[in-house]
Amino acid sequence: MAQASKRRDPERVNAILDGLERLYPDVRCELDHETPLQLLIATILSAQCTDARVNMVTPALFKRYPDARALAESDTVELESIIRSTGFYHNKAKNIQGCARLLVEKYGGVVPQTMDELLVLPGVARKTANVVLGTAFGIAVGVVVDTHVTRLSNRLGLTREVDAVKIEDDLVKIIPQDRWIRFAHQIIWHGRRVCDARKPRCEDCTLAPLCPSAGVAAVVKKAAPAKAKAKAKTTPNAKARRPAKPRPKAKPQAKLRSGKRK
Repeated sequence: MAQASKRRDPERVNAILDGLERLYPDVRCELDHETPLQLLIATILSAQCTDARVNMVTPALFKRYPDARALAESDTVELESIIRSTGFYHNKAKNIQGCARLLVEKYGGVVPQTMDELLVLPGVARKTANVVLGTAFGIAVGVVVDTHVTRLSNRLGLTREVDAVKIEDDLVKIIPQDRWIRFAHQIIWHGRRVCDARKPRCEDCTLAPLCPSAGVAAVVKKAAPAKAKAKAKTTPNAKARRPAKPRPKAKPQAKLRSGKRK
């Protein structure tokens, strides 16, 4: 109960939000796009891929297929060749074509603006739908939960969940709705610039005083070299520890009996 009440502490949550706002006042979505459709397709491509890589691919993609109808009627082999470097290109091409066809058939080629309508589209789950609604339309239905939001929300003690839907449920309960969109972008920026998955730069992080994981990371980082040194001093060489194999005893030779055989 104490942990849960700490997560819900409005003062601490507001301090984290204020800290993120000071760090990233000009935050934005880092997927390059000009229209809601372009953002939708770019977000589908961003699965298991960096935004930087997606941004290298989308200029040629959107030039070749400028609208939903063009994507719906695209040649699969050609589409796959354009998006190949984003990974999982067979499945992504299939989702993009299916998504575009449904947009043309059901919505006149226009991206819908509700969660329920977006979730029907192939390749679209809550994360993608929240990205499109929040960034393209300014509609705060939920909080985008990607790998960065998952990692940092846990490190900051805002949730203890690992499932994206449960993490979103926790976050929307403690973060004001008018901050949902910016919070997700700011957390993602912080995860890419400071709070790395493998080597978080806690010593450079202005959120460290509010982060229950910051002290743990610092202690582990400092203790690791000292522990290694102590082990090197106290642990004898593996070869020295290994007992010498006893030499096999020579078998006694049978004595020859004197005299002739009878």
